[in-house]
Amino acid sequence: MKKHVVIVAPPYTSLLDVSGPLEVFAKAASLLAFTNQAAESYQLHVVSSEGSKVVNTSTGLPIVCEGNLKSADYEIDTLLIAGMPNAPDNMVSQATLKWLKTYSPMIRRVGSVCTGAFILAEAGLLKGRRATTHWMACGKMAQRYPDICVEKDPIFVKDGHIYTSAGISSGMDLALALVEEDYGRDLALMVARQLVLYLKRPGNQSQYSAVLSFQKVNYQPIRELQDWLIDHLNEDLTVESLAERTSMSPRNFARVFHREAGITPARFIEKLRVETARRRLEETKLNLNEISQECGLGSPDTLRRLFLKHFKTNPSDYRRSFQSSLS
Repeated sequence: MKKHVVIVAPPYTSLLDVSGPLEVFAKAASLLAFTNQAAESYQLHVVSSEGSKVVNTSTGLPIVCEGNLKSADYEIDTLLIAGMPNAPDNMVSQATLKWLKTYSPMIRRVGSVCTGAFILAEAGLLKGRRATTHWMACGKMAQRYPDICVEKDPIFVKDGHIYTSAGISSGMDLALALVEEDYGRDLALMVARQLVLYLKRPGNQSQYSAVLSFQKVNYQPIRELQDWLIDHLNEDLTVESLAERTSMSPRNFARVFHREAGITPARFIEKLRVETARRRLEETKLNLNEISQECGLGSPDTLRRLFLKHFKTNPSDYRRSFQSSLS
């Protein structure tokens, strides 16, 4: 029996909020057909939240939908609400919110991408639940809906049958997780490879990454140092040694680094080491001691402690969950 996946496009939605998850489910369906499982695959629908079949997006490129949300005449398995750049200032109609309140209990999975979480919140579906949205909108959500436990760090959050994901591209991570729920991690990772995604991120990974934070550093000596650190994580990286490398005093180095990166040197290095260790667990067969040494963490005990701190799980459980047998 086909699983009907419906992606709802509100007015002026982000194009990637719709197309990203849609592409993940489409690739999964294609792979299932290749293995003669098409009969139990996904059937995809893109519908508008309001009456019109044509939805203008924030990029100016319109989406032609098959209909609107209220015209669906099939059993919906998974419903995802795409985000709106101006939420919550511009929201969907009361009729759409009423439909969500009425029919969401009958749908196996209801979720949102980015600021689509505001629509779920406005419909009352997130009351008393954990949820996330784009990191820039988390404060606004927490203020507007104090009965929601807003978590600003995770890529996506599952609470019961309600799923919320963070900013824009994280909708693809959520879709991959839903594919994994349905058909296992090997299929999800095959989809990720087809889409040339760097990796399938777990939901509790932070929206921020030490590596991504390189992009906001403008001061060349700090930018060059961060690039250098990636290949020297197993060295003794003290503030004094790093300051010497940038030809600064330790005090001035610590001040400039924090100003440029928004984080202390020690905290940055810790995040970089644990993120690198996470990738080694996913992509290699190295044991915990080898990974600890390579990443400059010293011992498996330190690796376990930092994994619990950053990812709320231990390295062994993480590897079992996210290393593919196809690697």
